[in-house]
Amino acid sequence: MKQREVYIGLGSNMGDRDANLQAALNLIRDIIDVQIKDMSSIYITEPWGNKNQEDFLNQVIRIETYLSARELLEELQKIEIKMGRQRTEHWGPRNIDLDILLYGNEIVDFPDLKIPHPYAQQRLFVLIPLEEINSEIVFPDSGMGIREVLIRVLGREDENLIKRID
Repeated sequence: MKQREVYIGLGSNMGDRDANLQAALNLIRDIIDVQIKDMSSIYITEPWGNKNQEDFLNQVIRIETYLSARELLEELQKIEIKMGRQRTEHWGPRNIDLDILLYGNEIVDFPDLKIPHPYAQQRLFVLIPLEEINSEIVFPDSGMGIREVLIRVLGREDENLIKRID
């Protein structure tokens, strides 16, 4: 299998959010065949979907890996479980959330794994840190560049929903 450039979204809105992101990064670094190549700033963002919860800290990282998309998903889910993530409420509060946003230029469509992430092109907390890391990203499903997608979303959303904190 060839090495892929992959983007992962990290989010936390329970407990010590900074420590949760750092712990997840450390655990991702420990995955065999995964190298973290870049990371965005950390952003504080209002919750999406279910608004009745604490604000999130969000970050995007770029990794390189030989793992398949399915193998990477399994490793990320192990990290979420190890960190005590409880999946009790759709779009509910969580101490850690790890999402594969992009996996090379591939489109993956399984019942439990869709890449590009189905909501990636609608969420400022994904688009802004993604663009920070790589302003040349093109979404393989829509064919649109990150800047074009970001401009469209900024036309609908309030830019104040997200603030860079580091």
